[in-house]
Amino acid sequence: MDRRQFLAASGGLLAATVPGRSIAAHSSEATTSSSANRRPAPAGDLRKIPIGVFDPVYDDFSLDAMLDKVSALGLEAMEIGTGGYPNNRHCPLDDLIKDRAAAKAWQKKFEDRGIRVATLSCHGNPIHPDASLAKKNIDTFRKTVLLAEMLDVKVIVGFSGCPGGTPQDTQPNWITYRWPPEYAKMLDWQWKEKIIPYWKEAAKYARDHGVKRLALEMHPNFAVYNPRTLIKLREAVGEEIGANNDLSHLFWQGCDPVEVIHFLGKQGAIYHAHMKDTVFFPENRDKYGVLNFAFGKSDLDSASETFRAVGYGHGASLWKSIIKAYMEVGYDGILSIENEDPILPGEVGVERAAYVLKNIRNEILGA
Repeated sequence: MDRRQFLAASGGLLAATVPGRSIAAHSSEATTSSSANRRPAPAGDLRKIPIGVFDPVYDDFSLDAMLDKVSALGLEAMEIGTGGYPNNRHCPLDDLIKDRAAAKAWQKKFEDRGIRVATLSCHGNPIHPDASLAKKNIDTFRKTVLLAEMLDVKVIVGFSGCPGGTPQDTQPNWITYRWPPEYAKMLDWQWKEKIIPYWKEAAKYARDHGVKRLALEMHPNFAVYNPRTLIKLREAVGEEIGANNDLSHLFWQGCDPVEVIHFLGKQGAIYHAHMKDTVFFPENRDKYGVLNFAFGKSDLDSASETFRAVGYGHGASLWKSIIKAYMEVGYDGILSIENEDPILPGEVGVERAAYVLKNIRNEILGA
């Protein structure tokens, strides 16, 4: 089947069902109708965006074995974890920042296989109320900045973090609703005393070392979790702050993916893009709402939604609109596959996502 047949056949059929069940994977009607059915713009000067992968999915592989796998898939770039939640399985951060020659030799392993180290990722919580945890994450961020400077990597990916709600708290407090009034007071305190001051300092440190793009993933349980909170921090701190636009966290919030890309892209605020889908299980969503996520197979029977590989939650027609929107706004990063699919785990999900993305990209560009 060629790519045009693939796209025609798979517009609504890429969504997979859970084994042993007949739950169809449906996107919301609003998202499908408003994004996928827009009149396409002419290909014109649309840029071919490199397709890559985020390395934690290959944690069981050595660096060389991982690079062989990624090269065999024909992927062009990678996002590499340097610590924090992604860990640093393939990047000995402390060793590399001490030895420029070793860092360059590490980078050359990628380049020799036609793969670019496009971003370094240190997702963590640098404003955790536990000072020891915050310090560990801040140290990792600063070391990652030093490595990025050494290797001329332009983008660092992470989370905004989440502080406690008061100076006495020992655990983070994610506040999304300003009532009862004590929550509004805590939220204002978080932004004024913790979130903005930290990121002003972090952005200056990065800027002083030649790194001008900090791509924060809009993620639940962190202060920046949607486009509005991202822009709030960007306006307070500066243009070093931008998005890791992981739509899997925005689908379930009711965001229109193409609108998000246009909104952020027109401000030059998209610095990275995770490629990950979300599937909805309507009979559970309709009963329980969307704050009912599955993180493993054992959760699926009662879940409202879960992560899927690209094309297995929303059809190829919507993903074509998404990729084209990235091209239209002049996004100059990579499409970084992050696989957290409980049904297609590990490298299988990466292979499926890569297949979908390559076909869609070729169709858009007429290749």
